[in-house]
Amino acid sequence: MLELAAFGFFGAISIATAVMVIAAKEIMHSVFYLAAFFISIACIYIMLQTPFLFATQILIYVGGVVVMMIFAIMLVKREKEK
Repeated sequence: MLELAAFGFFGAISIATAVMVIAAKEIMHSVFYLAAFFISIACIYIMLQTPFLFATQILIYVGGVVVMMIFAIMLVKREKEK
């Protein structure tokens, strides 16, 4: 019963953060929501007892892709809209 509740919680967090990635006005907020989405998916992987997928999700997606996106956003100069 507790596992089902935890799975539902992480599933709801995954859906909510995936929607917020699309709905966010600021691009940095979108990237942070994407990181939260990847972490919630990693929590689902650990609940499914797949430690390799958990480690891959954390190292490659959260550690690599999200950091690369943050660096790319920081390096590209964006003009403020009036």
